[in-house]
Amino acid sequence: MAKAVSDKDTRREKVIEVLNKARSMELYAITQYMNQHYGLDSMDYGELAKNMKLIAIDEMRHAEQFAERIKELGGEPSTGFTDKVIKAQDVRTIFPFDTKLEDDTIDAYNQFLQICRDMGDNVTVKLFEAIIDEEQAHYNHFDNVGGHIANLGDVYLSKIAGTPASTGGTPKGFVLGTGAAG
Repeated sequence: MAKAVSDKDTRREKVIEVLNKARSMELYAITQYMNQHYGLDSMDYGELAKNMKLIAIDEMRHAEQFAERIKELGGEPSTGFTDKVIKAQDVRTIFPFDTKLEDDTIDAYNQFLQICRDMGDNVTVKLFEAIIDEEQAHYNHFDNVGGHIANLGDVYLSKIAGTPASTGGTPKGFVLGTGAAG
């Protein structure tokens, strides 16, 4: 006799589904932003490259937070992207592109949050609330930089050109952090 699927199981599956959609969005953003980071660094816009890398790292954390919650709920975290990475973007197109990406993400996450609320999963609601706040900060940064480029053009870009791309000290990582290399 087949095991009946409970209402609770159905609700849990809907939450896992939106978490996996969000995770796929984050995996896409990570790859897109790192690609832009490399491009901005190659164009010698170090300060812009540095902030792009730091935002990509935020997105990595978000992807991991979604994966951990999916696992807590008994699901399998997705590994696919929601879109194809656009390469070789010009500095003038990156920031309006990313502003739209973050705006779309905030909109989707608000919808996902509501689904989680409707499914009675307040833990995931809180996770989405926290991540939406960070996505809003990313949106504000991209919109601000895009506005500066649109309004000031080459004057703004010449001010940024040649700035350092360093994000500080090198992270230790797994091998260096545990001493496993010796």
